[in-house]
Amino acid sequence: MSTPVLLIDDDGQLLHATAQTLELAGFDVTPLARATDAVGSIDSGFAGVVVSDIRMPGMDGLQLFERIRAIDAEIPVILVTGHGDIPTAVKAIQDGVYDFIAKPFPAERLIQCVHRAAEKRNLVMENRRLKHAARQAEDDFPLIGQTMAMDRLRQTLRQIADTDVDVLVTGETGSGKEVVARLLHCWSRRSKGNFVALNCGALPEQVIESELFGHEPGAFTGAQKKRVGRIEHSSGGTLFLDELESMPLSTQIQMLRVLEMREVTPLGTNEVRPVDIRIVAAAKVDLADAEQRKTFREDLYYRLNVVSLTIPPLRERREDIPLLFSYFAERAARRFQREAPPLSAAILKHLAEHDWPGNVRELSHFAERAVLGMMPPAARQTTTAPAGGDGGTLPERLERVEAQIIRDTLSAHGGDVQETIAALGIPRKTFYDKLQRHGIVRRDFTQKTDG
Repeated sequence: MSTPVLLIDDDGQLLHATAQTLELAGFDVTPLARATDAVGSIDSGFAGVVVSDIRMPGMDGLQLFERIRAIDAEIPVILVTGHGDIPTAVKAIQDGVYDFIAKPFPAERLIQCVHRAAEKRNLVMENRRLKHAARQAEDDFPLIGQTMAMDRLRQTLRQIADTDVDVLVTGETGSGKEVVARLLHCWSRRSKGNFVALNCGALPEQVIESELFGHEPGAFTGAQKKRVGRIEHSSGGTLFLDELESMPLSTQIQMLRVLEMREVTPLGTNEVRPVDIRIVAAAKVDLADAEQRKTFREDLYYRLNVVSLTIPPLRERREDIPLLFSYFAERAARRFQREAPPLSAAILKHLAEHDWPGNVRELSHFAERAVLGMMPPAARQTTTAPAGGDGGTLPERLERVEAQIIRDTLSAHGGDVQETIAALGIPRKTFYDKLQRHGIVRRDFTQKTDG
């Protein structure tokens, strides 16, 4: 899908020629003669770039930028200026305009600028999408990830959320099985009902039946009051059974009847109560494998395995680790009222090299320790040498070091461009070119002081 570009210029001939240039470069261009028409075409979901002349009757380019900034400060605005407007344009850059191009300009200069702005906007929209998915998870371990495996998992969850089929989730400890269950619940029409979770491995055999099915007073010694079981309590909602492989054999037999008949009989009564439930079960082992299944009933496995999902371990989706760490670090910083640590070279090296046997749960705890200043020695190193690494050619290693120096300097100055440029001792244009080349997003380093 081509990137949308709103092009505004009151000069009809120039507007037509510039639109053709951008269209030939693959952009979806909407040419407009008035800035007021552009304002009505933009909201916070606009996924493209705005290119506007500065000097226009009525609303000029700077006024248009202010209106767009009020709608969404992260929409890239490129201003086209005459020679006399350059001081004004420089001030606009300081205020947040993405870039300016002085007339007359070569077509390639405009195309490259719009390409860079489009890449920035795409990154912003993708991060917003991931953060939205994380908020929907409503759990300690959000289903965040940009890898193909996580994209497929989210798409599958969306497809089956409203189907009411029972689901079997397989994944290692800490990989986020309960997150999957909660998302299935939140994204379904059952979201207004209860989400009820039970860890089958955390309760002894004599207790789990009472927890699941409930009991009447006097059903057994100590049963003084009526108790509604987890199954009945989840009627109209979702029942999540974790560590399913640990469920006692006698309980498995009773669960098989619940699945087949959708009814429950509490302990101490002959009353049969219908239940409207969806079961999401999770296991740490592959229940399809007889050796791993052990005493788990084969018929119950096949009855639960209507849809099977597998969550990849963190070591198989390493590209997601820095994003997850940043999310957990920011959350921990709010919780502990501390500053989130920057992604230094040492932390990045640790994130990349550690195997994360505890998966997302372990990463979350590591981020909390990082915020509290309790990182392991390897992650506390302050030298920038690891960023260069031992592999690659000398230019490649220098590129990695340069990128890390820029990140560290941005972090030290809270993302302030002027201070960062002064500290680095490079021209503004060189600074922005390096940000683009290294894929660094300046706003990631700005201090969030306005709530």
